[in-house]
Amino acid sequence: MEAGGILERLKDKNLLVTGCTGFLAKIFVEKVLRVQPNVKKLFLLVRAIDTTSAMHRVQTEVIGKELFKILKEGHGNGFQSFIAEKLFPVAGDIIHENLGIRDSDLIEELRKKIDIVVNVAATTAFDERYDVALDINVIGAKHVLEFAKKCVKLEMLLHVSSAFVAGMKEGLILETAFRMGETLKENSYLDIEAELMLVEEKKRELRANRSVEDDETTAMKEMGMKRARFFGWPNTYVYTKALGEMLLGHLRGELPLVILRPTIITSIYKEPLPGWIEGSRTIDILIIGYAKGKLSCFFGEPELIADLVPGDMVANAMIVTMTAHLNQRSEFIYHISSGVSNPVTYATLEQCGFRYFLENPRVGKDGRTIKTKRLSIFRTMSGFQTYVTLRYRLPLEGLRLVNLAFCRLFDKRYKELRRKFDFMMHLVDLYSPYAFFKGCFDDINLERLRMTMMKDNVVATSLNFDPKSIDWKDYFYRVHIPGVLKYVCK
Repeated sequence: MEAGGILERLKDKNLLVTGCTGFLAKIFVEKVLRVQPNVKKLFLLVRAIDTTSAMHRVQTEVIGKELFKILKEGHGNGFQSFIAEKLFPVAGDIIHENLGIRDSDLIEELRKKIDIVVNVAATTAFDERYDVALDINVIGAKHVLEFAKKCVKLEMLLHVSSAFVAGMKEGLILETAFRMGETLKENSYLDIEAELMLVEEKKRELRANRSVEDDETTAMKEMGMKRARFFGWPNTYVYTKALGEMLLGHLRGELPLVILRPTIITSIYKEPLPGWIEGSRTIDILIIGYAKGKLSCFFGEPELIADLVPGDMVANAMIVTMTAHLNQRSEFIYHISSGVSNPVTYATLEQCGFRYFLENPRVGKDGRTIKTKRLSIFRTMSGFQTYVTLRYRLPLEGLRLVNLAFCRLFDKRYKELRRKFDFMMHLVDLYSPYAFFKGCFDDINLERLRMTMMKDNVVATSLNFDPKSIDWKDYFYRVHIPGVLKYVCK
């Protein structure tokens, strides 16, 4: 297709977008409205009890954000009327059939009008409850597909997944689809229906034993991690996202389907608001801990590639891939990554962080300047475990013995430190696979699309998703780290 036709293809289209209160979906919605104001309407599915509540969430959690500043300035006094014309909040939830939409007239209207469905809804917690993750990332994806198949004008279903559905594979990871029942463990088969039954059986067992809600939550989280690792995935999130992909590919029929797999999504690179971000991503936990002076060491191989991609490039790739495959009755897989075309290492991030905080020292709550020190990095888990044992585990055990000897005089202090230690080790367990991840995501499909876009300089600029254009040191120092401090640390 001609590159210039990308924006034109969005003209007069009706889009249904799920997960619109999330970080990525907001960037996508803002970008569509800004680059193609002649889009017909964006129906935004929001978890809410009614349309009024859905509208309130959209006003406060979407268009009320600083992200929409340029769009507001462009429309001036006509901004609210423009939004009222283009955005239609829909109360619902993808975990239910018909997306949880209760108004039967609205369901019929959507089925007649929708041209494109964009599914961004997901739970991204690595250790989410197994039942919740299955409901949203697997059954939710199925419900979105079923709804899309009933839309008479439908030209495309775009589903946002994760590149890390590949698990802990090493080497070059290709843009290939999952087969139904496929696992990452040899000689094993995955039955999604059986997993759903296993969850219900476990919940019945817990409730029969009168487990409290906290006990059920803990049990469900542990079950998710256990089942994920049994089949070869490192955590519940990427495992259930892989299951969602399987269902979509298996059940789509001839429906046009694009599955996007971003790597680690970071703050906006260029526009509309460089550095804007919501929530902390994997690498941001390091930045936040370093900024607060609470992180003195970490583990991993600094020379390994940290495969990152800014949020605006992901949104741009969503628009381009979506419009490029309208009415093409096939399944297309795209990695949105930088590891092949413009790799950056964890060492570069650490160096930029040290430089930034050295030149822009942080001040603690007590008003004192937090001294900036280089991180001690352990290249092996055994080395890190030894350090943790000497620095934390043994002193904690000493406090436990003293506490017992003094009739639990220090019980409150011991329990507080124990909770912090257990939480720290839980984070280590969650993130350690990625600190030593040696895979590299091939993006040849997206590269081909980029080459097509280069025919039109205007479109290539306004919808840039080429990671080769990123100066990582400049981005970390001038954009991403300040953005994390402003929007996440606040």
